Amino acid sequence: MQKVVLITGASAGIGKESAIQLASKGYIVYAAARRTNKLKELESYGIRSITLDVTQEDSIINCVKTIIKAGNRIDILVNNAGYGSYGAVEDVPIEEAKYQFEVNIFGLARLSQEIIPHMRNQKSGKIINISSIGGRFGEPHGAWYHATKFALEGFSDSLRMELKQFGIDVVVVQPGAITSEWNKIARDKMFQTSGSTAYGDLVKKHISLFKYAETRSSSPKVIADVIFKAIKSSRPKTRYVAGEGAKPLVFLKKLLSDKSFDKLLLGQISKKR
Repeated sequence: MQKVVLITGASAGIGKESAIQLASKGYIVYAAARRTNKLKELESYGIRSITLDVTQEDSIINCVKTIIKAGNRIDILVNNAGYGSYGAVEDVPIEEAKYQFEVNIFGLARLSQEIIPHMRNQKSGKIINISSIGGRFGEPHGAWYHATKFALEGFSDSLRMELKQFGIDVVVVQPGAITSEWNKIARDKMFQTSGSTAYGDLVKKHISLFKYAETRSSSPKVIADVIFKAIKSSRPKTRYVAGEGAKPLVFLKKLLSDKSFDKLLLGQISKKR
């Protein structure tokens, strides 16, 4: 029996690459996004496009109902939708901070709530939450984004223990620098929010680091491969770390004191390129 996969944020980057790879492996794949026009090209791979805005209750309910009606099951949920809104804490409007949580946490949680009962009834399932190495440490100008990823880490740990009794796995994937729209969106937002404020000097240096990281970033395929590995495994790891710079940074965070890691990170941001 073909397993059914729902991937959120599938219009580009990790979501798009994962959809293509899983479809090529014989899965029934639903690629979900707000921008359904960007999903059209995926249909040539046999992927089914579906509209989903994770911040809208009706959109979440209708998405799940449509998939269940078509095949009576959802075996794998890849919670990939998310974005990074950067800027100094002093400068970011609280409304924007709340929206960051709506997309990266509450939307993800609400979609999971709708799908978990179906997985429970099947006595099987996998929920793959795309976090970030940013869920392991913070950085200047990224407080709200990192806060959502720290929250996702704790949410996933708790959910994993709750669902173990029903044969449902919860897996966290922590990407490093990956080629996607994320980098440009984050740095543009950082400049718009804090480029002309008291934080402007460090912000401009931070943007330079983002641009440099983009030139060295890994292909989304690296993360798609990890997602497939977790899906195929009968005993997946609780966390997978992959992508440019991911493992060294996670290792250094474990090794160094908080102040030493701060110094390292600020040094990288201030480094001339």
